[in-house]
Amino acid sequence: MSKTLITLAAVATLAVAGQAAAHARLITGTPKAGATVAAPRQLKLQYSESIVPAASSVTVAGPGGAAVATGPLTLDAANKRMVTVPFNGKLGSGAYKVHWEMKTEDGHQTFGDFVFSVKP
Repeated sequence: MSKTLITLAAVATLAVAGQAAAHARLITGTPKAGATVAAPRQLKLQYSESIVPAASSVTVAGPGGAAVATGPLTLDAANKRMVTVPFNGKLGSGAYKVHWEMKTEDGHQTFGDFVFSVKP
């Protein structure tokens, strides 16, 4: 192979890797993944990029897999990377699975899951 072809292949590989890294990722949440907490009133999720709330969603499944009623996902007015999702009622004890799907301002769609538990 010529040096030019090898260089082009290396540049293409780096470009693809850069694109994959460009998707938003969950930086932190309240409650945190894996945490055991007193019943929270809401979820707060912070991402690595600015979020488009109208094209994003969060669902929560409680103990036994039952859907948990939540209010609308809202974007923090001071931080376009932070979203809040209120719970419509008090959470009982047990494990809760959070599934999130976020669309970023640059048009990328990303998703993930995490679990937290509520103390008895």
